[in-house]
Amino acid sequence: MHMNQRFLTRQAVVLAAGEGRRLRPLTLTRPKPLLPLANTFALKHNLEQLPKEITEVILVIGYKKEIIREKIGNSYQGKKIRYVLQEKQRGTGHAAKKVSPFLKDNFLLLYGDDLYDKEDIKKCLFKKPCISLKRVKNPSNFGVVVTKGQRVIGLLEKPQNPSSNLVNTGLYYLNKSIFNFKIKKSKRGEYEFTDYLKELIEKDKLYFSLAKNWIPISCSWNLLDANEFLLKKLRRKISGRIEKNITLKGSVVVGKGTLIESGSRIEGPVYIGKNCQIGPNSYIRPSTSIQDNCKVGQAVEIKNSVIGSNTKIPHLSYVGDSIIGENCNLAAGTIIANLRHDGQNIKTWINGAFVDTGRRKFGTIIGDNVKTGVGTLVYPGRKIWPNKTTLPGEIVKKDIT
Repeated sequence: MHMNQRFLTRQAVVLAAGEGRRLRPLTLTRPKPLLPLANTFALKHNLEQLPKEITEVILVIGYKKEIIREKIGNSYQGKKIRYVLQEKQRGTGHAAKKVSPFLKDNFLLLYGDDLYDKEDIKKCLFKKPCISLKRVKNPSNFGVVVTKGQRVIGLLEKPQNPSSNLVNTGLYYLNKSIFNFKIKKSKRGEYEFTDYLKELIEKDKLYFSLAKNWIPISCSWNLLDANEFLLKKLRRKISGRIEKNITLKGSVVVGKGTLIESGSRIEGPVYIGKNCQIGPNSYIRPSTSIQDNCKVGQAVEIKNSVIGSNTKIPHLSYVGDSIIGENCNLAAGTIIANLRHDGQNIKTWINGAFVDTGRRKFGTIIGDNVKTGVGTLVYPGRKIWPNKTTLPGEIVKKDIT
């Protein structure tokens, strides 16, 4: 049976007000839902996944709200966009309740900074009230959900010994009456949306659906997962100019006005935006996206990375498993180390502590407007904050903030 024959909902709520502190320094200059991924960004991708039956999207914004307004506008692909402001970051429960005066009845709720899939959204809409769950290998990093039959019977936040590998994806189909429940601040001083769900479980019922293609973006290295996922969906399309003696292998997208110079090799999936210059003799390896107006010079190798727009990487440089911001200039001979000598997982500094990325190979996170000196070497897992400059031959062993 078709979706709108069973359940009628015309409204979706997208939460996009948070600061994204775990993704610093990238989020110091832009909101997390707008960070570039392949040929898009998370918020745009999620809006495009919404069913056609959704005619109004209520977008909760706060941190760097003007940038989101400018990017999305007052309508998107025929859907009306209504903005609701969360002035202070008081938690997801507080953010969601801000929209309650504008809700008519049933509504879809999702986060603007994780990646969702249209088929998973449709599955969730066939039950009400419903939460979308996914089976993961590391459930203790997420909100674990306990089920019985077709219903949810418990929610546990990042338990050390989870009894289930089903976790909360942050996608819900609910009725606005959920906001009639009273919730209190959590131990971390915020109102949690999951506390509304716990009340619903206790006093009514909550069904679940299973997602296949949810990609959480909690930390900076998750951007590489999301970028790879989206790149695999792209089909080969060459709109730029390709010189002779070029190797293009697999799914490669080259935007208009881009020049691929002689001797270069590109192995897809790779996305290269508009008005870029690549080569000569450069090597772009799989799972790399290069945004508009970038220049990648002679004998540069880039692997599994996201390169922000207007960034220059001159000759004889290597970038692997990294996120590079906009308007950066990595001087000749800049090397991004992405592997420890002992082969252990790379750790990176987040909110006052070193965190295991779970990756044997992980390079650097560089904010916007960074310049490196000739021959700079950046150690694995290190970060460089926006508007910083390294000295020629500098070895970056600690974050530059």
